[in-house]
Amino acid sequence: MADVTTTDWQAWQDSWDRQQEWYMPDREERFRVMLDMLEALVGPTPRVLDLACGTGSITDRVLKRFPNATSTGVDLDPALLTIARGHFAGDGRAAFVTADLKDPDWVAALPHASYDAVLTATALHWLHSPQLAVLYRQLAPLVREGGVFMNADHMPDPATPRINAAEHAHRHAAMERAREEGALGWAEWWALAAADPVLAEPTRQRYEIYGEHADGDTPAADWHVRTLREAGFAEARTVWSSPCDALVLGLK
Repeated sequence: MADVTTTDWQAWQDSWDRQQEWYMPDREERFRVMLDMLEALVGPTPRVLDLACGTGSITDRVLKRFPNATSTGVDLDPALLTIARGHFAGDGRAAFVTADLKDPDWVAALPHASYDAVLTATALHWLHSPQLAVLYRQLAPLVREGGVFMNADHMPDPATPRINAAEHAHRHAAMERAREEGALGWAEWWALAAADPVLAEPTRQRYEIYGEHADGDTPAADWHVRTLREAGFAEARTVWSSPCDALVLGLK
C-alpha cells in the first residue's frame, strides 16, 4: 500500500491545471477577473465557498492572493477531493466537504451558514438547467447581503451558430496541435489517476458515481443572469467573456 505522505500533491495540482488549460487557454484570465471582482465587492479577507471545487483550483488562487481568506470546498468526486485534501493538508484556512449538489440537503454539510462569496468554475455544466435553477435558489440564502456568487463556465450563445462553429473549429485545431506536443486530455489524465496507487481507489469510486462524464447542458449567459435574479440576487450580469465561455456575477 502506498504511503500517501510520499505523494507529490503539487504535481497532481499542476497536472490538473495543465489538463484544464488544454481545454481553456484563457483559464487564468477568468480566475484573475473572478478574484478582482471578489476583492472589489467583498474585500481581501473573504469567507469563500468553493462550489464543485475539484482539486481546489479556486481555493488555491484565493489563498495565494488573499492570505487572510478562508475557503470551504465542496464536491462529490472522491479522486479530486483526495488531491485537494492532500494538497491543503495542514492549512487551517481550507476545509473540504463531500456533498452531492443534487441532494436537496447538501447545504447541511457545510460548516458555515453564510459566505461572503460562492465561487465556481467549469463545473456546473454537469447539471441540467432545471437542476441548476434549483441550485441557484439554494445558493441565494448562503450568500450574505452584499456578498457575491460567481460562475465561470461554458455559456455559448445559441443565436450565433456560424460564429460558434468557427470558434469551435479554431479552438479544437489548437487543441489537436497541443495534443501532438504531449498535452493530456480528459481521458488521458484520468487514466494516469487510475494507475496511481494512491488515487486508484478514489478514481474507481469516481467512475461509479459519474461514468465517463456527467450529462448536463450549457445555457447562455443571459439565462444565468435571469435565473440568478429570479433566485433572489439583487443584481446580476456578465463580468467577463470569451468566444464560448463567460463569468456571470450575482450580487446580493
